[in-house]
Amino acid sequence: MCGNNMSVPLLAEAVTVSGTEKETAAVIFLHGLGDSGHGWADTLTAIQLRHVKFICPHAPPIPVTLNMKSMMPAWFDLMGLSPDSPEDESGIKKAAENIKAIIEHEAKNGIPPNRIMLGGFSQGGALSLYTALTCQHQLAGVVALSCWLPLHRSFPSVSSGNKNLPILQCHGEMDVMIPVQFGAMTAEKLKNIVNPQMITFKTYPGLSHSSCPQEMAAVKEFIEQHLPRI
Repeated sequence: MCGNNMSVPLLAEAVTVSGTEKETAAVIFLHGLGDSGHGWADTLTAIQLRHVKFICPHAPPIPVTLNMKSMMPAWFDLMGLSPDSPEDESGIKKAAENIKAIIEHEAKNGIPPNRIMLGGFSQGGALSLYTALTCQHQLAGVVALSCWLPLHRSFPSVSSGNKNLPILQCHGEMDVMIPVQFGAMTAEKLKNIVNPQMITFKTYPGLSHSSCPQEMAAVKEFIEQHLPRI
C-alpha cells in the first residue's frame, strides 16, 4: 500500500475489511448518526467478497441540532427528519468532499472510480447518494439503506450527469425514524436524476430502522453484480 492516509483525514482512522486476494474493487460504507465504522464492519465482513475491500470511515463528533445540540458522530448536522426540514447545506457539501477525497486516494493507489461503490445506512446512506450523484467520476454504484436524498430540491441541476449509476435502495416498512414513504419519494426523485431502470427499491415487511439478513443478501448480490471479479 503506497500513499499517505494522513492526507485523507477520514481514512487515517477508518476500519478497513481487507479482501483475501488482490483487491480490485472497494466499497466505502458510511454509518448512521451516532454510530462508528465499527458498527458496520462486522455486518459487511459477513458478505465479504474476496477481491473487494470495505472501507468504513468514522464520522467526526459534531453538535446535532435534532438531539438538542448533543455532540455525537455525524456526517452533517440534522435539523429534522422530514422532506421539508431545513438542511445543513454547507455541512453536506463538505462531507461529500471528504468522501470524494477517499475515492481519489483509492484511485491513486490502483482502484479506479468505476470499481468503487459507495454505500451507507440512514445519514450515511443519504451522504453516499449525494456524493455519488455529484461526483465527477462514474462510480460502480450506490447502496442506500433506510435513507433519503439530501438537498433534494437542488437536483437534478447539481448532478454530475452520470445517468447510468446503479442504485440499490432498501427500506424497512416499519421504519418510524425515516418512514418508508420518504424512501419511496426518494426513489421517485432519483428516477429524474439517473435512468429509471438503474434504480432498485426494495422494502422489507416488519423491518424497523435497521437491517436484516434478507437485505444484506440483496446488498451482496448487488455488489457481486456491479463489482465482479476481474
